[in-house]
Amino acid sequence: MNKKYWMTGLLSLLLVFSAGCGQKPAAAPAGTSPDHAAGQVETATNETDNTAVVDDGEVEDVVVNANEGGEALPQQTAGENTATTTETKDVKAANADSKKAQIKLYYTDPEVMDLKEANREIAYSGEEDKFKKAFEELQKSDDAQLNPLWSEKIRLNSIKFDNGALTLDITKPDEANLGSGGEMFAIEALQKTFFQFEEVKSLELLVDGQQIESLMGHVELEHPMVRN
Repeated sequence: MNKKYWMTGLLSLLLVFSAGCGQKPAAAPAGTSPDHAAGQVETATNETDNTAVVDDGEVEDVVVNANEGGEALPQQTAGENTATTTETKDVKAANADSKKAQIKLYYTDPEVMDLKEANREIAYSGEEDKFKKAFEELQKSDDAQLNPLWSEKIRLNSIKFDNGALTLDITKPDEANLGSGGEMFAIEALQKTFFQFEEVKSLELLVDGQQIESLMGHVELEHPMVRN
């Protein structure tokens, strides 16, 4: 009997020991070796820009903004390209239509004793623009010995040329007035400047759209002035 009990106890111990040894570690996914799985986790950990490893060992994708921390590069839209192309074409067209001419302009000396002639080159895009540029040149001078008789304070409101008749409409402030000698030279300078163009047969000068008897109160103004 004692021998029987001893054998029974030994068998029980063997069964307990066998059960403990029979618990195997969790297997890696099919087709993946343990070393390879560990390598995947390590690689995912190193590539922090694109992935991260969570606590349970699984690899989780992380979205990273490629421009984060850097300056965004400016991009030119199709609309901007079109606008730039259009502007370039307009400039080229304007340059193609631009013409140049050598003209004579008339000023006075510092003592307002005489009328002085000077040559200038102007660039213009059309007939009326040519007359406009000529008037603007009468208002300025880079020579101290050639004083403009037409002040830059005088504003050219409009200019019209029709069948040989040139009409200028100006606004003249009182500070642009000259004495009798200066007024006479101013009108003469205007006539000589515009009648040098063969196409101009008459010249009408209006002040704020109106015909006036005298430009500056000293000399009678003809309406219109005609070529002699």
